[in-house]
Amino acid sequence: MRSPYFPARSVLFRKEPNGVTYRVPALLYLSHSRSFLAFCEERLSPSDSQAHLLVMRKGTFYRNYVEWDDICVLGTAFLPGHRSMNPCPVYDEFTGTLFLFFIAVLGHTSESYQLVTGKNVTRLCYISSTDGGDTWSPITDLTKRVIGDTIKEWATFALGPGHGIQLKSGRLLVPAYTYHIDCKECFGQLCQTTPHAFCFHSDTHGRTWCFGEAVPGPQTVECQMVSVDEEDGTNVLYCNARSPLGYRVQALSLDDGAVFQEGQLVQRLVEPRNGCHGSIVGFPAPLHLHQSRNSHLEPPAHSSRHWTPCMAFHDRLAFTRSAASTVSTSSRSSSIAASPNPNVTPVPPSPLSPRHNAPPDFLTPTWVLYSHPTLSTARKDLGVFLSLFPRDPDSWRGPWVIYEGPSAYSDLAYLELSPSPGAPPAVAFACLFECGATTAYDEICFSIFTLYEVIDNLPQDVELGMNGEGCKRQNQVSEAGLSCSGDAQSAPAFQQGRKKLTEMCSAS
Repeated sequence: MRSPYFPARSVLFRKEPNGVTYRVPALLYLSHSRSFLAFCEERLSPSDSQAHLLVMRKGTFYRNYVEWDDICVLGTAFLPGHRSMNPCPVYDEFTGTLFLFFIAVLGHTSESYQLVTGKNVTRLCYISSTDGGDTWSPITDLTKRVIGDTIKEWATFALGPGHGIQLKSGRLLVPAYTYHIDCKECFGQLCQTTPHAFCFHSDTHGRTWCFGEAVPGPQTVECQMVSVDEEDGTNVLYCNARSPLGYRVQALSLDDGAVFQEGQLVQRLVEPRNGCHGSIVGFPAPLHLHQSRNSHLEPPAHSSRHWTPCMAFHDRLAFTRSAASTVSTSSRSSSIAASPNPNVTPVPPSPLSPRHNAPPDFLTPTWVLYSHPTLSTARKDLGVFLSLFPRDPDSWRGPWVIYEGPSAYSDLAYLELSPSPGAPPAVAFACLFECGATTAYDEICFSIFTLYEVIDNLPQDVELGMNGEGCKRQNQVSEAGLSCSGDAQSAPAFQQGRKKLTEMCSAS
């Protein structure tokens, strides 16, 4: 049995001696500028009622590391007399406008007080940027214009937290949830509310906004969404939400978030007591990766305290097709500790991406990665899970634990790593997550890892033997983004997809 392997990480936000705590991470990757934007709440203490302002760090992604700027307070993301919470960034690829949505809550009013009294004191707000987060607009309060009188039916509401998405149509989606008032008066007090996930959306590139119907049930709270393309050409909006029922809830929309179908419990994705926020990100199955755009940034010519070279990245990219299915024992058994420089995040080595010569009648499906604490008893041991068929609640495989210890909220981003100029890009992910040695709220860390690392580190519960010889096509399967692991009996869809892609690899 091999030792656990953890991706390298950098601490971006750390609890201060005076008690100031950073919580609720949100992450966005801007591919055109090769930059990361890491947002979170600055709180006077870990308590929700002590939230204060939103802060940000911007990271420039070079080929072998990420260089991070210092913490920046988002001064315009503030409504007087309110505290700013639940950052939710979404980027419009068509206009180049970055929206940072958040909620503004009156004073130190707690969520529980709003639920008990039915007095909603939460506002829907955003700021925007047209230069990649370098400067920001004044605050816009959308509450009256977008929610209107419906606010009277909500005991409270919130966003995400974490990233929003843009659909191919251009529609912008901001995930949200509300506690709907089911019984307004019961012996003089509000007696019943039910949480429901939904989304705000804009078809006018952010000029106007509205919201769709909520997930009918079961109870859904903090959520994120993914647009899922399928091989037959259909598309669904997939919602994955926190729930107090012991498991995650997933729900589908066939009209881009206007109406959601009844949700399903995902019994492969457990929740700790009262649940915890999790993140999902969709990405095209690695069969049709485009040629590298050769838009590589060169590292700065001068040294500074904000960056240091972290590894001989290009030397460690000398993978061949046959080597792509194996990882050396030493790399598997080495648990990589936090980066010694807090302003630098190392980038992992990665094999070349899989071949992309699939048959022309094969439409690229969307796969989904999910991050969340893996224990049902505590917010601990953050892990990632993979689904090749997200509509199937039994298709999830994992976890690969990427951080051992107290951990909580996280946010994922999808990106492509370029092994060398002109080479096909490799699928990779970034994760911004809460963690710590003693509590889950000591730090917010950042890691980058590849799809190959995910596949290689998923639990190998059952080896899928072929005539007793194991995985004969392990090289091809690994390159297609699949592993020789998993319970084939309980997940026929996963096994069917594995078989199909394996055959495609072997025939090409």
